[in-house]
Amino acid sequence: MAPARTGVAAYSNEAVAGLRTFHELDVFADEPSAKAARTDGFAGRIRSAHDFLWEHRLRPYDLTVFQLGNSSAHDFLWPYLFRFPGLAVLHDVHLQHARAAALLRARRADEYRDEFRSNHPGVSPDMAELALKGFDTHLYYDWPMTRLVVEASRVTAVHSRLSAEALRDSSPAAPIEVIRPGHGEPLSPERGEAGRVRIRRQHGIPDEAILFGVFGGLTPEKRVPQVLRAFAALLRYTPGARLLLAGAPASHYDIAGEVQALGIHDALTITGYLERDEEFTDVIAACDVSINMRWPTAREVSGPWLRALAAGKPTITTDLSHMADVPALDPRTWLVSHASTSADAVPEPVTIAIDITDEDHSLRLAMRRLAADAELRGRLGRAAAAFWNERHSIEAMIADYNRVIARALTTPIPAASLPGHLRDDGSSKVRSLLEPFGIGPDLWGRI
Repeated sequence: MAPARTGVAAYSNEAVAGLRTFHELDVFADEPSAKAARTDGFAGRIRSAHDFLWEHRLRPYDLTVFQLGNSSAHDFLWPYLFRFPGLAVLHDVHLQHARAAALLRARRADEYRDEFRSNHPGVSPDMAELALKGFDTHLYYDWPMTRLVVEASRVTAVHSRLSAEALRDSSPAAPIEVIRPGHGEPLSPERGEAGRVRIRRQHGIPDEAILFGVFGGLTPEKRVPQVLRAFAALLRYTPGARLLLAGAPASHYDIAGEVQALGIHDALTITGYLERDEEFTDVIAACDVSINMRWPTAREVSGPWLRALAAGKPTITTDLSHMADVPALDPRTWLVSHASTSADAVPEPVTIAIDITDEDHSLRLAMRRLAADAELRGRLGRAAAAFWNERHSIEAMIADYNRVIARALTTPIPAASLPGHLRDDGSSKVRSLLEPFGIGPDLWGRI
């Protein structure tokens, strides 16, 4: 939850706000986030996860709902997932990076091996040794480590139909649902113009400049190096174009050095991390085109992309498997792909999708065309706003949540086969201390 600096936090805030109209909710976060929320005006709304156990014992909840992503920010959730199964909302369909890091940082190598083997029974258990020896990086994307979460939960929800189908293929008996992520806000012409003017004046960007924007953490996975190179090439044809990078540069990526090497410093603005939601909205409003690319991918749906759609901005995305039902233009042909088409009805494209195997070439084609073609920018922007309103509005998300919650409430807790450490009820340490004195669980209540 906010004020944590993650996309899932922003999404969760909107989900909680919408669901409070229909349900009585208590919100639990890890201790640092709960403390930060209290000092930021959230007193009484967000509690420490340590309080969940006694709250649930005093007045059992009807349903636990877990917001789970491929991030160390979610490490604290794992013991609760298997002790109190409920609705698990997967914001990433790959969890290996975060789960492996959590276990291996704590020197729990044998437990990592057990979980790897249980999550991927058809894979040689020797593959776990790759992570133990430090050979992780892209290999983690081959083994998502989601099976235990899916099969132990009453219901699992993901954010795209194709991701749901992939999980059903690996866990046929598990109930899998889709909750369309609702994120962003439509901008009135007045609100959009005000944001555009403010940001451009603040950063000295000419009103007439075609402005491309990249939003969120500035990492190689967001394809920032490829964007910088394509933008440098664009300047030969559109010297007045500008690029705005709205986010915090990653510590492991020398973005300043790359900008200097390409000689594009004068045409580029880096805002740093944007603390307030209104600032994020304004920088999107200021841009003519939003670039929301990602590779490798944990099959997440980009929050900044949804915000750009809501604002009616044309977008450039990566052609990813879980986004294959989004109508998109291929810049090599300028034909619509990804959606079922017929001679009578070709869907209106929502984005320009870049084939990762032709990334540099296709990205340059897309940026050059969008910089020059105002009609195409307008067409994509209108389709983006309509697509967001149909699939990704807050109202659509809350309707999906209510449907999935109703199913989860009537779905029994499955009898999942779990590694021993995930079945631990937390008493193993107490047991080991008391057993030498002949004190078993039957006597604990008297102590």
